[in-house]
Amino acid sequence: MEGSSGKSILQFAPFQSSVDEGFWHRLSSLKLNKFGIDDSPIPITGFYAPCSHSQVSNHLTLLAESLPSDSSEESEVPEISRGNRNRCSAPGILYNTNTVERFHGLDKQGLLKAEAQKIWEDIHNGRALEDSSVLSRFLLISFADLKKWSFHYWFAFPALVLDPPATLVDLRPASQCFSLEEAESLSAAFNEWRNSSLTADVPFFLVQIDTNSHATIKHLKDWETCQSADGHKLLFGFYDPCHLPNNPGWPLRNFLALICSRWDIKSVHFLCYRENRGFADLGLSLVGEALITVPQGGRDHPYVPNAVGWELNKGRKIPRGISLAKSMDPTRLAISAADLNLKLMRWRALPSLNLNSLSSLKCLLLGAGTLGCQVARTLMAWGVRRITLVDNGRVAMSNPLRQSLYTLDDCLNGGEFKATAAVNSLKRIFPAVEARGVVMAIPMPGHPVPSQEEQTVLNDCRSLHDLIDSHDVVFLLTDTRESRWLPSLLCANTNKITITAALGFDSFLVMRHGAGPFSSSHDSKAEAANSLSADMSNLGLTDRDGGKRLGCYFCNDVVAPIDSTSNRTLDQQCTVTRPGLAPIASALAVELLVGILHHPHGIFAEGDVLNSSNSESSEQPLGILPHQIRGSLAQFSQMTLVGHSSDSCTACCSTVVSEYRKRGMEFILQAINHPTYLEDLTGLTELMKSASSFELDWDNGTDEDDDDCV
Repeated sequence: MEGSSGKSILQFAPFQSSVDEGFWHRLSSLKLNKFGIDDSPIPITGFYAPCSHSQVSNHLTLLAESLPSDSSEESEVPEISRGNRNRCSAPGILYNTNTVERFHGLDKQGLLKAEAQKIWEDIHNGRALEDSSVLSRFLLISFADLKKWSFHYWFAFPALVLDPPATLVDLRPASQCFSLEEAESLSAAFNEWRNSSLTADVPFFLVQIDTNSHATIKHLKDWETCQSADGHKLLFGFYDPCHLPNNPGWPLRNFLALICSRWDIKSVHFLCYRENRGFADLGLSLVGEALITVPQGGRDHPYVPNAVGWELNKGRKIPRGISLAKSMDPTRLAISAADLNLKLMRWRALPSLNLNSLSSLKCLLLGAGTLGCQVARTLMAWGVRRITLVDNGRVAMSNPLRQSLYTLDDCLNGGEFKATAAVNSLKRIFPAVEARGVVMAIPMPGHPVPSQEEQTVLNDCRSLHDLIDSHDVVFLLTDTRESRWLPSLLCANTNKITITAALGFDSFLVMRHGAGPFSSSHDSKAEAANSLSADMSNLGLTDRDGGKRLGCYFCNDVVAPIDSTSNRTLDQQCTVTRPGLAPIASALAVELLVGILHHPHGIFAEGDVLNSSNSESSEQPLGILPHQIRGSLAQFSQMTLVGHSSDSCTACCSTVVSEYRKRGMEFILQAINHPTYLEDLTGLTELMKSASSFELDWDNGTDEDDDDCV
């Protein structure tokens, strides 16, 4: 590349700014919690680095740490760790106004001149030689509209204007200006300078090359010793953020003003230091020669040159603006923060995680007690945003310690309805949740209905039917067996994903119900048509030919559900369990749901057993997908089981579902009022009669070999 043969005015590439969102977050916090209406100037720190790419310039960047800490009592420059080769610190000043009118009315030229005067004073009093970063001093004015979370701002990078301007004699790549020995020595010297914690972020320096082609980099304060060395090449170097091949970067302007003012040098050889992958790149770096003239009175301290430096916005002298409503409004910020863990899962652990499917999933929780509270919280942690809770109970004084969504206030004045209090609590925890509470009793077999209440019970049945039909997933979390019967029937009829969690004193059962008896292509297509989520509609639409259906909660029973609440002592009326049991069962219930959603066969997936030989299960992103999980705190153990559907099940067999489809509410009312009706319908009555007709012959003989058998 040929250098410029003629003289022309030296032109500089302007600094460019970049503001990280964290800066605005910190500024908003300081404005709200500390500064208030105080609009005093705030010292800040910007960061830049030498150009490291042939096509991209580096910007002066503001980060959260550019501002003072929230805890500091006074507006002080934050302590910045020095020695970071990736960033040089530059001192700045922030004027944050209280109104947008004040922002537009600021004396911008006066502010720029005041900062330029500081640079000029630092040059004359020698501070710039001790800390050369002051030559890159900058100015920022801003207005923060915290109601709309929008910001107006404008950067200025004050540059002292030489009059007459500097003229360019020569400018070319540094690689063309040095011999091979000089280039090798210079590169080694630069790398040593950049790798030292004492000099890595010193942006202005002297480059000296002796007669033996040995290069040395020195501080500006060493000027006198460098000047006395005869026969040595001397260049004025600086970290150049600009990538342009024919223009030096903005920092050179104030550097030339220092050279002109303090040392009265007319011909300046400068080096624009640039890098490639962290090492000196002499092909990208530039070496130039400029002629400068000391202006009239330029060496006098009271004299202050003119200054320029307001940053252009798309070629115009206007401020910039940014809206961060999506990330800085507390509700939206809560959404972003809540999803952070889930998004990080997709990096490595679970790339197939479908957050849109989870967020659009509609979950119905039947029961807002100990299990319901825990399940709701865990669902939100998985990104589920649409939750409906059904319960007709009120919050009692004994509830808040075990049921995590309630407080003492919910117990006062007779107690708030659990469904209502739970929804209010969920919204306080996470304002973006779409939670709904339904106060409703679930009709139950074995609890006969008086004639005057029949219409109310039938309305409840219809409401429950509509709720199940409008949701994608149903959790059965009620206290009694019989309260799970009607939901199990309705879920089998509509082929809904159904999860049951039940507690004993120190044991629990968590299980997923199998697909309904008529979950063939006809009903699956109906389910897909009714689903609001395209992802949900694909779950369980593949018929598992030849595979036996998994059972529901009632498939192992040989009797119909009956009244389990009457004639009970207090400890039998309450759910008496070890306190740690419910969180375990609730977490497993939600994890079971997520496993279903990520299994290719969805609701039709076969039941996996721990340590089974089924290789397909181990290949799933979340591991095995069991049918039942039974756990015991007494033994600190749990096991996975598989139970297939029963042809005599009182809730999900084809006989019961067919009868419900034929007779509707009339069938439900008969099942509720007549305890033996379901047993007669499913053949359990005949089965029990057949069993009781057998005479069991016991071998009363003894054998010594049997003594050890139990």
